This record gives sequence, structure tokens and C-alpha cells, in this order.
Amino acid sequence: MIVVVGATGILGGMITRRLLEQGREVRILVRHDSPSEQLAQEGRATSAGSLIEAGAQPVYGDLRDRASLDAAVEGVETVISTANSVGRGGEDNPQSVDLEGNRNLIEAARDAGVGHFVFVSALGADPNHPVPFMQAKGQSEASLRDSGMDYTVLAPTPFMEVWVAVVVGMPALQGQPVVLVGEGRRHHSFISNRDVAAFAVAAVDNPAARNRYLALGGPEPLSWRDVVATYERVLGYPVSLQFAAMGEPVPLPDPMPGILAGMETYDSAIEMGEIARTFDVPLTSLETFVREQATPQTA
Repeated sequence: MIVVVGATGILGGMITRRLLEQGREVRILVRHDSPSEQLAQEGRATSAGSLIEAGAQPVYGDLRDRASLDAAVEGVETVISTANSVGRGGEDNPQSVDLEGNRNLIEAARDAGVGHFVFVSALGADPNHPVPFMQAKGQSEASLRDSGMDYTVLAPTPFMEVWVAVVVGMPALQGQPVVLVGEGRRHHSFISNRDVAAFAVAAVDNPAARNRYLALGGPEPLSWRDVVATYERVLGYPVSLQFAAMGEPVPLPDPMPGILAGMETYDSAIEMGEIARTFDVPLTSLETFVREQATPQTA
């Protein structure tokens, strides 16, 4: 039995469907007040009902309620957690979900004798990170390593579907200026969420994933200026660029501005050849993603 926590998110839904397609027995944690049905209609979530129809077994609980998690992890061999507070707000925040919620889940899994815990973190997460979301991810990684369970930490670079799409894609497709922090020359190996889902599923049975921290990126490191150039090439028209200094307001939802500023302080060029072969995951190129995003606009 595999339990997916965060299954009603986009990434968690992809993982759940891939596991079900393999004929796996999958359980999903669902909140009684889950807004997944409405958010799914907006393209911002995966419908819990659709996963249940596909064969997933629902168990109702909440990461913020430690006692409610015991039923979710009972008899489970592997936990896969993609749960996070991004885009939610209110009582769902880095403290309650990404820190305390993940800690509750790790403790419940450990107490239930779960053999393997796959945790989707983020590249650069650190217990001392100045951004609360990244700090919570880093502290959760540490808790998992100290739990005694076999673990796999997947640390992807920024998702194309989130960062590339929001920072560059949305304004570019609407003919609006793209605002970059700094000079936009740092290089990052942007990755598609479908590839992260593939790595998560592959990690379940592959011994090479046990007790490993796996930094995940796309097939090539690109600067934000390279990303803009790719959109210009695909769309066939120039994209207006504006630059904001570090600390200046950027028209993006939290916690994106802080993380975007942080990305201007380092490069995340990851050599993915060996890991992609080890886990048999073909990587999605940025141009492929941009063409898919732009298709409704150019069709």
C-alpha cells in the first residue's frame, strides 16, 4: 500500500494517477473540507473525486491534526508527500502545513512502521533559509533524516509549470511586460512537474533512491533571459522586459518574490544525465513546455 499526501495538488494528482496506472494499491489523504473540486475546475488542483473514481482509496484527515493521520498510514509501506501551503493562505501556511504538518506526518509514519518515505522538497531548502516556506522544507528534511525510516528527498529546481509559466509565460502570452529581479542572468535547470512525478514514482522501488537526497532539474540550465528568448521564438513576437532591484515590489503572489530574489544569488545548473538514466525518466525541454503552454494562444 502506498499513501499519497497532497494527492489533490497538481503534482500529487500526477503521482497518484501514475501509480494507479501501474496497478498499485493507492490511498490518498483527503480533507473533509477539501476545495479540490472547485480548484480543479480552475486548473489549480486535482479533483479528489476523479482520483477515487480511478481507484484511489480515500482516507479523511488533516496534516494539522496529528491524531487524524494514524488511519492514513496504517498498513502502509510507502508514504509519498507533496503537500505544501503554496497558493492556499489563511490557516494553511508554511508554519502549519510545511513545518508542523509535515512533522506530524513523519511522526505518524514512523510510529506506524512505514518502511519508506518519499518527500518532495525544493532545491535550496535549508533550516536557516530566510524564506519561511524554504525554511520549513529544510526543517522537514532534517526531521525525516532523523526519523529512522528509509527516506528519499526529491529536491527539484523551480517548476516550469509554476515559475516559468507565472513569471514569464502569463505576461508574455497577454502581451504584458515581464518583470525580472536583478539582471536575470543566473542559470537554473527548470524542471517540468511531470518529470518530478515520474521520479517520485520511480523512487518507490528503485534501491538507488533509498536514503538519498536527489537534486532534480531539467535537461539544461537556462537564465531568465533564455526563458524569455524561448517564448519570443515560439510566439514569434518580442517580449517586453522590465527589471526590479532586489527588495523592490514584484507583481507575484507570496512566497514567489522572495524566492525569485534568492534565485538571483546562485546558479542551479544540475547535471541530470546519470540520474535520468538511473530512474529511466526522459526530461522535458523548456521549448516543449512553452509550445504546449502557447498552443491555445496560437492555434
